[in-house]
Amino acid sequence: MKQEIRNIAIIAHVDHGKTTLVDGLLKAGGVFSEHEEVATCVMDSNDQEKERGITIYAKNAAITYNDTKINIVDTPGHADFGSEVERVLKTVDATILVVDAYEGPMPQTKFVLKKSLEQGKKVLVVVNKIDKDSARPKWVIDQVFDLFVKLGATDEQLDFPYMYSVARDGVAMKEVEDERKDITPLLDFILEHVPAAPQNVETDFRMQPATLSYDNFLGRIAVGRVHEGTMKVNQTITILTPTGARRTGKISKLFTFKGMQRVPMEEVSAGDIVAIAGLGDVFVGETITSNPDAEPLPAIDVDPPSLAMYFMVNDSPFAGKEGKYVTSRQIRDRLEKELETNVGLHVEFDSGSGDSMKVLGRGEMHLAVLIETMRREGFELQVSQPEVVFRDIDGVQHEPIENVTISVPEEIGGKIIEMMSTRKGQMTNMKTENSITNLEFEIPMRGLLGIRSNFIILTKGEGTMFSSFAKMAPHVGDIEKRQVGSLISGENGTTTGYSLWKLQERGPLFIGAALEVYEGMIIGEHNQGTDLTVNPIKGKQLTNVRSSGADDAINLVPPVVVTLEKSLEYIKEDEYVEVTPSSIRLRKKHLKEIDRKRDR
Repeated sequence: MKQEIRNIAIIAHVDHGKTTLVDGLLKAGGVFSEHEEVATCVMDSNDQEKERGITIYAKNAAITYNDTKINIVDTPGHADFGSEVERVLKTVDATILVVDAYEGPMPQTKFVLKKSLEQGKKVLVVVNKIDKDSARPKWVIDQVFDLFVKLGATDEQLDFPYMYSVARDGVAMKEVEDERKDITPLLDFILEHVPAAPQNVETDFRMQPATLSYDNFLGRIAVGRVHEGTMKVNQTITILTPTGARRTGKISKLFTFKGMQRVPMEEVSAGDIVAIAGLGDVFVGETITSNPDAEPLPAIDVDPPSLAMYFMVNDSPFAGKEGKYVTSRQIRDRLEKELETNVGLHVEFDSGSGDSMKVLGRGEMHLAVLIETMRREGFELQVSQPEVVFRDIDGVQHEPIENVTISVPEEIGGKIIEMMSTRKGQMTNMKTENSITNLEFEIPMRGLLGIRSNFIILTKGEGTMFSSFAKMAPHVGDIEKRQVGSLISGENGTTTGYSLWKLQERGPLFIGAALEVYEGMIIGEHNQGTDLTVNPIKGKQLTNVRSSGADDAINLVPPVVVTLEKSLEYIKEDEYVEVTPSSIRLRKKHLKEIDRKRDR
C-alpha cells in the first residue's frame, strides 16, 4: 500500500512567523537529531535571507507524521518575490495562511492569498503570536473572513478551518484556552483538512518544474510535483513546451525530500514533490513526460515585471580596481544564468548600446537582491535609477498602483498623510487604536520610489510601511520626489578633513576624510535643492602669519552610510550607482561639469 502524501504551502506577510512555524514542524517531524543544535529560521539558508530576516526563495522540506508524508513549501512573504509563490502553488493541494494575532491581514497577505484562492486551493488559517499582550485573535479571524469575501472566495473556501499558535515556542492549539503543549495539534489539523494527493500511477508520467536550482556536480535541477505516472532513473523522457514544441532528454538522478535534504531515489511516483537532474535545458512551466504524444500541462502564469533599470559596464575612473568580473560579456552571461532560475525577471539584452542591458523585475527589493548577489560574487557594474514599467491598455498609458498600509504613532499621522498626498497617494482608510494610527493608501508605484528613507526620518523609526500591487490605472501625472540636490566632486584626489568640514554645512556627506574621489562623484546632499560642484580635496592654506581663528578644531559629522537600497532610492535620472564588491558609490551620468551643462 502506497504511503499517503499531503502537499502544503505556507504563506504569510513578512515577519508573521511563517519560517519559525516551519522550524517547529520540522522539529516535530524528527528531522533533527537529539544532539543537533538547531538555528532559528533554519529554512532561511541564503546569506541575504539571514541578514534581511525575510524569505527570498521558495524552499521544499518534508516530514513524516502518522505514516503520512507531508511535503512543506516555505514561500516568500514579500510581494517582490511573488513569482516564487505563484509557481509553487501549482505543486500543492492546500495552503496554510499564517496571520499575526495583532496586525491581522496585511497587504502582502492579500497578495499571496489572492493567488491561492484564484487557483481554487483550500486555505487553512493559523493565527500566530497569540502570546502577545496586544493579541486579538477573534478580531483577526473576522478580518481574515472579510478579506476572503473581498477576494472573491467560494462558499467552500469561506468556511475555512483555523487554529492558534506560538511558533517561537513550538506550540499550537485548537482554542486559545487549550493547553500549550507542542506543535502536534497543527500536524493533526493538516491531516484532517488537507486532501491526500491523488496518486494516479496507471497512466503516463507527467510533471511540471515549478522551481529550478543549480548544482556544481549535477547541473540544473528541476523541482516540481509529479502529477501522474511513475519515473525511473536513466529513463528517456520528452519535454513539451507550452507552445507545443518537443525535445527529448534522459534523467540521470531522481530525488525526493526528507527534512531539508534531497534523498536519491530509483523511482518516483504521482503525488510527490521531487527533484530531477540530467535535463540541462529544462525551464519552469514546461512538461516532462514519458509519452511524446502527451498533452502539455497548463502553463504557469507569472505577473509581468513592474520596475526596470539599466545594468551597465562600470566606466568610472575607478573601473576594474575592485571587481573580478567587469566586462559586458561577463555581466550578460551572469544575467542569462539568473534568467534560468529567476522567473519573475526579464532582461532586454539589445537595449541601447552593447554595454547596457535593461533588467525588469517585480520591485526595488527584487532587483536589489540580484545586484547584491552579483556584487558578492565579484561583479562590478553600474546601475541606473529604477523606472516604472508603463503599459498601453486600449490606447491609454497605464501605470501600476500599489496598496500601502502604514502604522505610525497618532501624532505623526498628519505628516504621513501630507507626504503621501504630495506623491499622488489617495487615502482609502484610517483608524486609530491605542495611540497607533493605521492608514491605507492607493498610490502610484512611481510615488513609492525613494519614499522609505523620508518615512523613517518622519517617524523616527517608529512606523511600519508595507505595500503590494493593486491594479493598473491611467497615468496620474508628474510626481515631485527628491527635494535635495547633490554635492558633486569637481576634482580627482584624496578628500581632506578641512574641506569636508567646510562642506558639511551645505548638507549631509556620504564620504569621510582620506578617501579617494573622482570628478563627477556624488559626495553628499545639497540642502538647497540644486546640484553643486565642490572641491573636497582642498587642504588648509598654511602661512607664517598667526591669527586667532586659524586653529579651530575640525569636527566632522560622521558620514551617512550609503547602502545599496538607499542609493537606488536616492539617485535621479541623470545619476548612476557604481556597485563593486567592496564599495557603493554614487556618480553623475556625465562626469565633467561642462558635459552636464550641455545635457540640460
